[in-house]
Amino acid sequence: MNRACNSPGRTKMEQIFVDGGNDQIFMREALNEAELGAGYTSPNPAVGAVIVRDGRIIGRGHHRRCGGPHGEIEAFLSLPHESDAAGAELYVTLEPCSTTGRTPPCCNAIIRNNIRRVVIGCLDPNPKHAGRGVEILRAAGIEVKTGVLEEECRVHHEAFFRWITTGRPFVLLKMAETLDGKIAAANGDSKWVTSETARERVAYLRRLSDAVLAGAETFRTDSPRFTARTPDGTVLKTPRRIIATHHPEILSGAGEGWEAAVLDTPEEWREFLVRLGRENVTMLLIEGGGELAASAIRARAVDKIEFHIAPKLLGGRGSRPVLGGPDPGSLSEAVKLDRLRVSELGCDLRIEAYPLYPES
Repeated sequence: MNRACNSPGRTKMEQIFVDGGNDQIFMREALNEAELGAGYTSPNPAVGAVIVRDGRIIGRGHHRRCGGPHGEIEAFLSLPHESDAAGAELYVTLEPCSTTGRTPPCCNAIIRNNIRRVVIGCLDPNPKHAGRGVEILRAAGIEVKTGVLEEECRVHHEAFFRWITTGRPFVLLKMAETLDGKIAAANGDSKWVTSETARERVAYLRRLSDAVLAGAETFRTDSPRFTARTPDGTVLKTPRRIIATHHPEILSGAGEGWEAAVLDTPEEWREFLVRLGRENVTMLLIEGGGELAASAIRARAVDKIEFHIAPKLLGGRGSRPVLGGPDPGSLSEAVKLDRLRVSELGCDLRIEAYPLYPES
């Protein structure tokens, strides 16, 4: 799913009208709604929902924060009158929850509000919920349809899915490089490899993430803040900031909110990710440099890559490559990429893909 750098705005209800209804159009509206909560609900999924009557959206909502009402409940609360939901359709990006957690089950609210039909983007892989919400709704006489824009809904919720099924965070490796695969000059200069549009995209990825990880060289050279900011500099969110280093003293002058980690071996990576998962980190963003990126790939820690490629040629034997590490013995050691997607990002290219690690 190609998302814009900034979250999409709300579409006015009076502008949405489809003769006879269209499940994909209304599910896309639910996804747009879900996007508004992305990055703010962890460890809960950022679910979006819209309520439709006679081909027109009459209510919408998204999960805003962990512990707050879920997207379905926010949609009900947006209605002028509680009775307006009776006989309407509900579109939701993720299967409604069926158990009591921080909030009551959404299935109960759907039944209580007399919704006629529920359209679900994707089922919840959480063993506590998986398929149970669908069964409860159907048993109550509600028509249920699943799998509408399923792939896009799964991508939107992929960090939560990884965390809830494995106990470890979803790891996204973001790298900015020139067309010839360089991330910095030999002296470490890397400002700026890519365009302002690409940097806005990075701010968006930080907003989605619970933690950001970078190498010590990146920290020393670039003095990054790793905050999610708007183009005018307003800080939207500051994720946990972790530097991979054997010398935690380099963080002594950085202020509060910085952590150090040693990540040399696959075992250290595994222990690190398990610990983050226990601490409710559902998404980890790796921002470089090349040695850290190579270490993460070797440890099979990366779930997805997003490379921003600038239309530049830097050259130079000493220039920093996008992936460092020891030299492979043959091309058979290459990590293949699956579900490749290429899109424009200002004057740069954005490449997204999922690693397929060799079996040996």
